[in-house]
Parts: sequence; C-alpha cells; structure tokens
Amino acid sequence: MKNNSLTLSILLLNLFIAFLGIGLVIPVTPTIMNELNLSGAMVGYMIAAFAGTQLLLSPLAGRWADQYGRKILIIIGLFIFSFSEYLFGIGTSVEMLFLSRMLGGVSAALIMPGVTAFIADITTLETRPKALGYMSAAMSTGFIIGPGIGGFMAEFGTRLPFFFAAGLGALAAVLSILILKEPERNPENEMIESSIAGKGIGRILTPLYFLPFLIILISTFGLASFESLFSLFADRKFGFTPMDIAIMITGGALIGAFAQIVLFARLAKLLGEIKLIRYSLIVSTILVFFMTVVNQYVSILLVTITLFVGFDLMRPAVTTYLSRIAGSEQGFVSGMNSMFTSIGNVMGPVIGGLLFDVNMNYPFYFATVTLCAGIGLTLLWKVPAPVKAKISD
Repeated sequence: MKNNSLTLSILLLNLFIAFLGIGLVIPVTPTIMNELNLSGAMVGYMIAAFAGTQLLLSPLAGRWADQYGRKILIIIGLFIFSFSEYLFGIGTSVEMLFLSRMLGGVSAALIMPGVTAFIADITTLETRPKALGYMSAAMSTGFIIGPGIGGFMAEFGTRLPFFFAAGLGALAAVLSILILKEPERNPENEMIESSIAGKGIGRILTPLYFLPFLIILISTFGLASFESLFSLFADRKFGFTPMDIAIMITGGALIGAFAQIVLFARLAKLLGEIKLIRYSLIVSTILVFFMTVVNQYVSILLVTITLFVGFDLMRPAVTTYLSRIAGSEQGFVSGMNSMFTSIGNVMGPVIGGLLFDVNMNYPFYFATVTLCAGIGLTLLWKVPAPVKAKISD
C-alpha cells in the first residue's frame, strides 16, 4: 500500500469531496425547507430521489467498473457531481432540486464502485481493512467539514456552499485525470474463485451474499429513516440553529473518523467483520432510542456525537467482508453493495418523512425496531468455509 500512497490519497480526496458536498446540505435543509414551504415528507422524497437514482444505476456501474475500468467511472462521476451541486445552488424550484439530487445519485453510483474496486486492486487482503477504514474516514470527514462549511456559509447565503462544492468536484476530476492510472487487477483477488457463489446477478441470492446484503438493506433502511431528518428533528424539537446542528454533526463525525482510522483495522482483526458489525449495530440501536428521551443540550450533544460511531465502524466492516469474498468481480459486488444501500436510502427517508409529520419521535422508534431486526440477522451470519480458509492463509 505504501507504493500506492499517492493513488490512495487521490482516491480518498475524491470521496472526501463527494461527501463534503452531501454534508453541506445538512445544516441548511431547514432553511431551504422553509424557503420553498416543503413538508417533512417532501424532504424525504427529495433525499430518496438521490438514493433511487443511485439504486437504479449501481448494478450497471459495478459491471462497468469491471468492464471499462475504474478510473473512467470515477472521473465521469466527479464531473456529474460538480454539475449537480451547481444546479442545486441555482435551483429556485422543487423540480430543479429534485433534478440536482437525481444527478447526485448518478455521481454516487459511478464513484463508489470505482473507488472501492480501485482500492481492492492496489491493496492486499492484509492491508485492505486499513485502506477501507481510511476510505470510510474520508467519507466521514466530508461530513465533518461539510456541515461546518454549510453552517458558516449559510450566514452569507443558503446556496453558497453548493457553488463551493461544485468547484471542488471539478478540481478533483481534473486531478484524477492527471494523476490516476488505471490499476492492474490484483491477482490475489483471482484466488477466490467465483464458483463459490456462481455467476451474474443471481449470485446475490446465494447464502454467501444474500445475508450480508440483507443486513446492509435493513441497517441502511433504519439509519436513513431518521438520519435524513435529523436536522429537522433538532430544529423543530430543540430549536437548534444551523450552527448548533453543525456542531453536533461535526463532533460525531470527528469521533467516527477517529474510530475508523485508529480502531477499525484492529477491531476487525480482533473480532472479525461479522462480530464487529453485530456489536456496532447494538451500540447504534441503543443510542438511536436514547435520542427520543434526552432533553438537555449537553446530553443531546453527547448522544449525538457518539450515535454514529457504530454505523461508522459497521460500514467499512461490511465493505471489507464483501471485498474478501468478491474475487475478481470487485466492481460488481461493490455495485450490489451500493444498490442495497440505495434501496434502504430510498425507503428510509420516505417512511421517516411520513412518520415525522405525525410525530417527531416516530422515525427514531421505527429505526430502533428495524435495527433490532438487523442485529437478529447477524446471529445467523456465518463465514462460508472457502472464504474462511482463504482468510486464514
């Protein structure tokens, strides 16, 4: 991995910028919602539009990453991301904001499989957990900087952060063109034969893939049902300002990034991916429920900044596990990962938005129940023998 440090740095920069743009919208969502007189359900639909587009394109993007290469998908995705942020910045109607979010979903569908497969090509099975931990930390750090910049820039104009993100996206695309080189396929990945799970999209129905993908779907569904409305919850229930929301999310992202950089590789080696996912879900479920009972600023802050740590450890654990079993189809499996994540991100905000309009606490209750189901599924999850043998080599 040391020989590819510059390449890895550019890949992480690309993810950081993409998630920076996503994070920018969080503290200004209540303001934009009020400007356009949007209901909680409409905000949920708008966020679901992003995930819905990503859902439809992710399976194809994963195959394209294997067929046409990692680099080209990343570059196209970054340019589309840049345009989507610019469009949101100039948007004055609900239709334009929806189009912006849909283009954002296209960019995410292209970037994520490309970057994940690229990292699998330039790392070994031993170094991959650390690199994927860095990948998740780059995404989390985007949320650290994003809400902070968004909350600060909102004082000068609610659309200004999006022009900033558009410029960064274009810059990242240019850097990728100049610096990134298409990687050679990692021969270590070829050693895990695809005969373990068959061929084609039907592989997702085999025991090797079905259970982890189902857990991804359920956990993402539960998380998205309240995460997408978190800023509205803080605004409506506690009267928090965009700066207050930015402080809470930034604190949580800092702790999450620390956990991913410092703790993840060690915990994955000590516990294994499956147990780490299970324990992370347990911690997250407890803290999600606590959000409905805390009422003091300090307690709200403490729960919030620790709430997302479990999710921040679970995501790279799932990605690492899938990368181990993907063999030579890293792009395909990464695309399926994005697809199931997107299904949860489509359904979660819609259900959460509808529940929010009835009672602000209902999305959190719903997420608690859903995440409990995910914990139950992890108890049935076992590493298949061929993969276990490869991991122990």
